Amino acid sequence: MSQHHKINYIEIPVKALASSKAFFNQVFAWEFVDYGDDYAAITGAGIDGGLYVSEHNISVDKGSVLVVLYSDDLAKTQTAIESAGGTIKVPTFEFPGGRRFHFCDGNDNEYAVWSDK
Repeated sequence: MSQHHKINYIEIPVKALASSKAFFNQVFAWEFVDYGDDYAAITGAGIDGGLYVSEHNISVDKGSVLVVLYSDDLAKTQTAIESAGGTIKVPTFEFPGGRRFHFCDGNDNEYAVWSDK
């Protein structure tokens, strides 16, 4: 399959790199490769990407792109997010084809998790 014109990489701003890596590793089992003190490449997330240190954050309210993750078990994923220090921003709701909720990590970055189960 050609990579031409496909989304290939995402970069996410974080205020605290170490705690962000710990959060995503604990909840989603993502791994990271450090490139200095201000950047870590993401592996095992379904798409390549990176976390970079910034005072900015991503939010739908600000018009940011929404990173949406998939889960086989929404309730279990929500519990893992909250146990790791994340907060639920939009409770689970139904839409044609599934259900989803939005959450914020420790940087107030907004993400969503959906499931068709």
